[in-house]
Parts: sequence; structure tokens; C-alpha cells
Amino acid sequence: MNREFLEENGVNVEKGLELLGDMEMYNETMEDFLNEINEKYPSAVNYMNQGDMPNYAIIVHSIKSDSKYLGFTRLAELAYNHEIKSKENDIDYVKSNFGELEDEINRIMEIVKKYLGKE
Repeated sequence: MNREFLEENGVNVEKGLELLGDMEMYNETMEDFLNEINEKYPSAVNYMNQGDMPNYAIIVHSIKSDSKYLGFTRLAELAYNHEIKSKENDIDYVKSNFGELEDEINRIMEIVKKYLGKE
């Protein structure tokens, strides 16, 4: 597992280590993230399509928290924006900006899969 690979792809590993302590815990958390994002992402899409902003807010809050722990700074920021807007019931913002969030989720998933050797 190559820490430099993560850093070259914009992952703030140092921030993750501040919160998680060591690389072993970081890597375990990364595994959990990958497993959970495969459930959270479709749920987010589903809640958005249903206009269920309270549950959408819960999912993007969770993605934000996980991203923060792992140093996925941009994903954490985008998820935070979606969390705030969904709590304001701003479905127009959520729908018109979902593509950007989706792209970043997919980008991070690819990085995590490569890092963990899951490809």
C-alpha cells in the first residue's frame, strides 16, 4: 500500500493519520469506507430522486464524516455542501450539483480500489 500514491491523487493522508493514529487503522478505515460507499451512494441517489431530503442529509453527512477521517478533502467539502442544502430542503441545489458529488465519489472510489489492490 503506497501512501505516496494517495498523496499524488490529492488525499490528505496526514490529516487522516492525525484522526486515526496509524497506517494500520487508516487502512482498516479505508476498507470500511469502500464497503460502505457501495451502499451509501445508491441510497443517496434513491433519496434524491424521491425528494427525501432528511434521509439524503443523513447519507451525505455520513459520507462527509468518512471522507474527513480519510483526508478526502474535496469529497468532504462537496458532501458538506449537500448536507447543508438538503437540510434547507433545497432540492434544486442537490439535483443540479449532484453530478459533481457523484464524479468525486467515483474518483475517490477508483483511488481507494487501486490503493487497496481491489481492481
